[in-house]
Amino acid sequence: MSHTLIVMRHAKSSWSTNDPDHGRPLAERGIRDAGAAGRILAEYPIGALLSSSSTRTRQTWQNAAASGAHADQVTFTDALYGAWAESVADLLHELDESVGTAMVLGHEPTMSSLVEWLAEPSELRDEASAHYPTSALAVLEFDCGWAEVGAGRGRVVRFEIPRG
Repeated sequence: MSHTLIVMRHAKSSWSTNDPDHGRPLAERGIRDAGAAGRILAEYPIGALLSSSSTRTRQTWQNAAASGAHADQVTFTDALYGAWAESVADLLHELDESVGTAMVLGHEPTMSSLVEWLAEPSELRDEASAHYPTSALAVLEFDCGWAEVGAGRGRVVRFEIPRG
């Protein structure tokens, strides 16, 4: 069984706020970039989205969805805020095998380290690991079930930096 995982960093957030880090909203550029990401994400039949519970990740998904992205099941969780790659993999292990494509939406440095940890060495993996800007998304493919997803088991087949 093969599975697809999309790993996306939230869109550009605003620093012109008195909100704590978890509550920072998107900047205007972030809203535009999330829309551009949504047009790319519309190409994928996302069965499950696992997202950080932060304001900027929620708003990233909201704006991506307004531009065409869709997920059958959306879960916002505190577990993705500041998570280690291995902790994210633990969440993936809990996915039902019927989910063909899943997406993780979170923060740096978690997103780049997750791609680096999960993917076999390649030029795209190295590009994503070196610089994972806001709105960046990597698409990984796995020839195993969600329960077996782990270090070096996937391959990066796409790395995009959507800009609106």
